[in-house]
Amino acid sequence: MGGRCSMLRLSSLVIVLIIFSSKLFAINVVVAKQNINFNEFITTQMVMPSRVTSVKRHCVPATLDDFKNKKLQATHYMKKGYVICKDDIKEADKKSVLFNFGPIEIEKHGKIIFENDDYIRIKKSNGDIEKIYKDGRLK
Repeated sequence: MGGRCSMLRLSSLVIVLIIFSSKLFAINVVVAKQNINFNEFITTQMVMPSRVTSVKRHCVPATLDDFKNKKLQATHYMKKGYVICKDDIKEADKKSVLFNFGPIEIEKHGKIIFENDDYIRIKKSNGDIEKIYKDGRLK
């Protein structure tokens, strides 16, 4: 009877050590709370901190401070629960064009792809092309 009791204590001690060591070697990561689209700006409400036992081979996990301090965009589509690495995000470039129509100034996000005396063509971050006439009309 004494042998069974000592084996039971030993096995329970081993189980406790395994649980403790798994928490000891856990890695702090940031996980997507929702699906994140390509080139979407990622906010702190879209991610949450988590702990995992392992990550992909070349993954350097992003921290929550990265999302608080910088404006970041996704480099690809990420599903809910995806562990976000530094390679999965990029710092957002402020690409905007400022139009001065006399008393009215308009700022559009995108980059100029064509300009002549009559209009300007802008490529937005989602790939759409917008044509804005210099006299203020849309078409």
